[in-house]
Formats: sequence, C-alpha cells, structure tokens
Amino acid sequence: MTSLPRPATDLSADEARRIALRAQGFLGAPDRRSGVRGVLRHLGAVQLDTISVLARSHELVPYARLGAVGRGTVDGAYWTPGADGAPHAFEYWSHAACILPIEEWPHFAFRRRAYRARPHWNHALPDGTYEQVIKQLRTEGPLTATDLGGAKRTSEWWDWSGTKVAVERALMYGEVVCTERRGWKRVYDLAERAVPEALLHDQLDDTECLRRLVRLAGQSLGVGTRADIADYHRLRGEQVDAVIADSGLVPVAVEGWGKPAWADPAALETAPRGRHRTTLLSPFDSLIWERARTERVFGFTHRLEAYTPKPKRIHGYFAMPVLAGGRLVGRVDPAREGRTLVAKQVTLDGSKAVPAVAQALVEAASWVDCTNVRVERVDAPELRDPLTRELARALG
Repeated sequence: MTSLPRPATDLSADEARRIALRAQGFLGAPDRRSGVRGVLRHLGAVQLDTISVLARSHELVPYARLGAVGRGTVDGAYWTPGADGAPHAFEYWSHAACILPIEEWPHFAFRRRAYRARPHWNHALPDGTYEQVIKQLRTEGPLTATDLGGAKRTSEWWDWSGTKVAVERALMYGEVVCTERRGWKRVYDLAERAVPEALLHDQLDDTECLRRLVRLAGQSLGVGTRADIADYHRLRGEQVDAVIADSGLVPVAVEGWGKPAWADPAALETAPRGRHRTTLLSPFDSLIWERARTERVFGFTHRLEAYTPKPKRIHGYFAMPVLAGGRLVGRVDPAREGRTLVAKQVTLDGSKAVPAVAQALVEAASWVDCTNVRVERVDAPELRDPLTRELARALG
C-alpha cells in the first residue's frame, strides 16, 4: 500500500472490541424477530463444516446469538424457499464453504469468472461428463452427487467420481447452485431454475463486486484491518486496496493495533451498549475465525485442534471458546453421551470465569436436549469443585 488517508477518528482497544461484538450480534438485544435469516444477512456469511459435536457449526452460529432456537428451525430458515419459491440462501465459496444470502449472488460474479478462467484442476474431468450432469439436472430436477451417479470412485474422501468433479465445477462456475443440504449432502440444481431471475446475472464487473464485499465485510466486522477485511470473504489484499477508498468504510486508528483500520461509519455513530451474550462459540464462528484478529481484539489465542494428532492437542478436539461479558473467558471441549453433555476438558481464565462457563454449558445442554452436564477435566484442578457446584446450582 502506498499512501493511506488520515484516520477519521481514534478508537481505544476497548471501543474497537465492543464495536466488533455489536457488529457480530453479541452485544445488545438479539433480533429474534428476524431470527436465523436475520443473523445470516447481518453476518453476510455463515461457514459450514463437517464436524458435529454438539451440533454443526452453521447451527451453532445463530444459537450463539439468539439462544435456544430449534435446530430444525435453523435448517429450515436457511434452506426452505419463500412463498414465491425462491431460496433465501445459497452455498458458495466465501471465507470457506459458506451459506450466503441469496441477494449476494450477483456479487460473487468475480469469483465465478475467476474459476472459469482457471487453467488447471486437481481432479480430471472425463469427456462428456459435465454436459451429462447438466442434462440430468435439467431433466430430473435437484439431485445430490449420489443421485447423479456417485460422489466417490473409492472409499477415499478425496477420490471423487467424474460426476462429482463435474457438478462441483459447475457449482464453481455458477451454472449449478446448491440451495440445500440433505443429510449433509449438497443438493444441486440449475442456477437458471433456482436463483431468482432478477439476481441471475454476472453483469457486475469485478470492481463492483469487490466494493460490495469489502463494504459487507466492514459492516460485519464493525472495524477491521486490511487483513481482517480481506479474510472475511477471502479476498486478496490488493483487491481490497483497489476498492476500499470507494467502499464507504472510513479509516480509523485503533489503540494497540499497530496497523491501519477501517470502520463501518454506522458503527461509529452510537456507542455500543447493551447486554452481552454468554455462550459457547463454534471455532468457525465469524467472531473468532481469524486467529490474528482474535488475538488482537480479545487477547485470546485459539486454534482448532481437530486435525492435530491427539497427543499434541492442548485444549481438545473441538474446543469451543466461551464468550461472557464481551471477553473470551475459557474453553470447553464438549461431547455427548446420551442425554449428558460431557465437558471433556475445560480451560478457565481464573475463578471469575466459573459462573459464566457453567451458564454457557447448561444453556448449551438444554439446547441439544441434554439434562445433565459432566465435567471430566479442568486445567486448573482447584477450580473443578467450584465449577461442579455452579453447574449443580444452575441445573437445579
């Protein structure tokens, strides 16, 4: 970056943290009227992941903001079409594989064009398979990869069949769209049939697309550095640089960040106030999905250890940070045994975190229809009994 505009305002580290919390839906009264769809529009992207311990990550994200909304309600909110038959959301590549509001379809035209221009692929595409998949979807309607002829050639997860390669390529190109997960399988349909006609175009040039996504990222973050904003929808730094001056975001200086930042001007208009959520967070939650930002905003280092060999794990397979009072106060690595939520490993930021962690565990247990909570290991052994007593009190 060559030259930077003067910051419009200075923010303390605490002000930036509170702005981020409000922007992500964790500070102030939850918007239950808008519900899950409101959370999706507010965040702009909800990441999907195969891991399911308490629930899948795309279910945990609205739960963390709204409380105990039914899991069936969550999936229905994402995937059930409106009264006009149009979907509310689609799945595409954003921060990762994400659920995105359907109205953002035109703004991913830049990515569809980039995929079409890619010179090589990791998977070979047999001759005629692409055309056959499109023909089958046109004739038979929405189908999974299994319906199309099988997702894999062998039992290895990476060994895709020709039809799976073809339909995934069609998804990336935008000729096919995923508007539902059924038994965790993508359900594919032709974009021309699934996407509302007014949105079904690639007319926006790259600059318009990038300007919109940078603005959306700034709004969803509240305040962020260039790297934060780029990471939200996985843009390149130079793509952000090219449009940020015209994105509507304003330059700010944040105490202790050491790097230039930009903020949503609406986030600066009123001081962030209100009630803080106390909750377990998915490691894939957009509040914390970028490690460097999480460390900068919360002073909290977190790494997903699901793919770390078990002997090398520090906090557990799917350790979920605990948010309370606008701070990250601990971690819980959960599991389920029947109707018992098992806290396999609990990490606490001192005794003051005990009531919040107990509250978060009991609320999560109730949400997943568990009637008991059992603690197996606490990093500070002297806090095990206080946590157990607090849990007994909360469970009544």
